[in-house]
Order: sequence, then C-alpha cells, then structure tokens
Amino acid sequence: MDILLVDGYNIIGTWPELKSLKDHDLPAARDRLVERMAEYQAYWGYRVIVVFDAQYVQGTEKKFKDHKVEVIFTKKNETADERIEKLAISLNNRKTQIHVATSDYTEQWAIFGQGALRKSARELLIEMSTVEKGIEKNVKKIQEKKPASKIPISEEMAEIFEKWRRGQK
Repeated sequence: MDILLVDGYNIIGTWPELKSLKDHDLPAARDRLVERMAEYQAYWGYRVIVVFDAQYVQGTEKKFKDHKVEVIFTKKNETADERIEKLAISLNNRKTQIHVATSDYTEQWAIFGQGALRKSARELLIEMSTVEKGIEKNVKKIQEKKPASKIPISEEMAEIFEKWRRGQK
C-alpha cells in the first residue's frame, strides 16, 4: 500500500491556484487542496493524509475525512512537519511505502532518513496534471461507450406510446 502524507500549508503556499485563493479565502484553499487530493487518491489508489498546522485554526487537534481523504489539524504547539514525521514512523512497515509531499527542504531530509520517499510541491502539481488528463480520458471513454438514450422505434409505435402517455385509447 502507498500512503501520501501532504504538508497542507506548504502545498497551498506553493501551487499558484491555491496560493492566490489563500490570499483572500484560506478555508477555500484548504478545501480545494483536499478536493484535488481526493482526485489523486481515486486515480492512483494511494491513501492520502493531509496535515495542516493548528496555528491557522483555533481549538484542539482535529481529525476527519473529507472526500475519503484523511485531514489532520495538529494540536497546539505541534507543527505539520512534526506530525508528518510521527506518521511516517508509525505507518511505515514492509508492505507500505510512505511518500511525503512538501517543499520544505529540512522536512524532506528528515523523512528521507526514515525511509519515506519525498515529492516536492512542484512534482505533486505535475502529477496532478497527469491525474486530470487521465480522468478526462476515462470520462471520454465512458461517454463513448454510453448507449443511445433513445430506442429507435417506428412512427406508428411512437404514436401509440404517445396516446398511452396521454391516457387515450
């Protein structure tokens, strides 16, 4: 099984679409990242966990699922980097490959030392364009295979059905 751990605010601060959205609506930027990660998860089959620092959200630690993506807001005084390192250690086993998406150089080396593979925010963005193209291609295939919406019938039969529809004999 592959698991992708995402440093949420690091990705938001790097991807152009999310960066501009963050400037006027941070919750919308978070939601959009989670939506994009749901697409990634559905396409590649990875388990995706997005981790956000608690500094931008008041209250205690929160964990929930959104679009089947696990979302974690760290507890007070815990950084996303710290939580990602803990997750990388706890989830790592012989049957699991951990990937960490962040452009934080220090974090990349820390998780790399624990056996996880790193993806920069740019690499993840490039993979997302592959995901979007793949989804688009799959949708086109499904639409092409879709049967005709109408069954071809003679005009005489169409008239009979229309009379039935109107309650006439």
